[in-house]
Amino acid sequence: MVLSNNDGCVVSRSNEAKDIGVAMGVPYFKVAHLEKQKGLIARSSNYALYGDMSARVMKLLGEFAPGQEVYSIDECFLSVGGLPNPVQTGRDIKSTVKQLLGLPVCVGIAPTKTLAKLSNNIAKSTQRFNGVFDYSALSEEKQAQVLKAMAVSKVWGIGRNLNEKLQSRGIYTAYDLRQADADQIGKLYSVVVKRTLLELRGEACIGLEHVGEARKQILSSRSFGRNVFELSELEEAVSQYATRACEKLRRDCSVTSEVQVSVRTSAYSDNSFADSKVIVLPYATDDTMILVKAAIQALRQVYQKGYSYQKASVSFGKVQPKEGRQISLFAPSGAEEKSEKMMKALDAANSRWGRGTIFLAAEGIEKPWQMKAEHKSPAYTSDWNDIPRVRA
Repeated sequence: MVLSNNDGCVVSRSNEAKDIGVAMGVPYFKVAHLEKQKGLIARSSNYALYGDMSARVMKLLGEFAPGQEVYSIDECFLSVGGLPNPVQTGRDIKSTVKQLLGLPVCVGIAPTKTLAKLSNNIAKSTQRFNGVFDYSALSEEKQAQVLKAMAVSKVWGIGRNLNEKLQSRGIYTAYDLRQADADQIGKLYSVVVKRTLLELRGEACIGLEHVGEARKQILSSRSFGRNVFELSELEEAVSQYATRACEKLRRDCSVTSEVQVSVRTSAYSDNSFADSKVIVLPYATDDTMILVKAAIQALRQVYQKGYSYQKASVSFGKVQPKEGRQISLFAPSGAEEKSEKMMKALDAANSRWGRGTIFLAAEGIEKPWQMKAEHKSPAYTSDWNDIPRVRA
């Protein structure tokens, strides 16, 4: 099982963990005894490892089809319509990813993205399909049976509130939604729900998005590994969060002119406190040093002595593409060029030798406030010290 930040709750489980009764979202301390009794293995969240393995999987999957959309860290869509045998392609994907990366994957094949998501769920949950399910190969009668067996709440894009509204109108399954009047559904809810209905009928309404839309806001937030009282420790945490947000900003080729810092105590504390402050910069930038300085300035304005802080966050607003930004008339001559060279050097070093190779002193050294990760697996693919050693 994989644990949430600070090893709090279970957020992912293997089939074996499910079989011994580990529920999703259960606090770790309630199932920790199963480690000795049942051989359960707990792992802390390891974002560096997940990110690297995700990038490897997505790069490998992109070689199997002419079109690809990376949907999330563990999902992507491939356009296989022009391939002679999509099912065999799905089997090749499954075996190749397993052989080269050691990861199990499932493949759902269908004429639309909504049906492909549905098919993937079937491939994952029904053992006899061996991880590859082709919805389009079924007869109309079999397709209807599949949709009747799936609750409408399981359809991609149907959330809890929408599920309740649909059920109030007698729509309980994916089949019920497919059979509903598309125009009426569009008027009652939205064009998005109408598209979902049409996709269940096999009409492709949601195309592949080859380039993701640039983010309008960037957030970096973590709960502390222990309660924090001192401003100096909060400054270290906020500096690190702002640095992480800056890395995302530069990856998106964006800049920002608005920095917001928020802090809060535990919601269950008798002496609770929460506040935030926004600093507006005279011009948009992606310079870590400038943005960290603004974040610390905002923190000092919201910090109140005597509270036990549990969490802090840094967010960037008014994010815009770097190419279209307004250049400041009042910035020192040559400052923009110097900043750009410095940030490129910083990112290049941390990309080549690992995050944190070069960092601002404001982030601190020991960082006792950092998130707890007492069960963290090694970063096998991104840290030289964690590479497995094989002895002859």
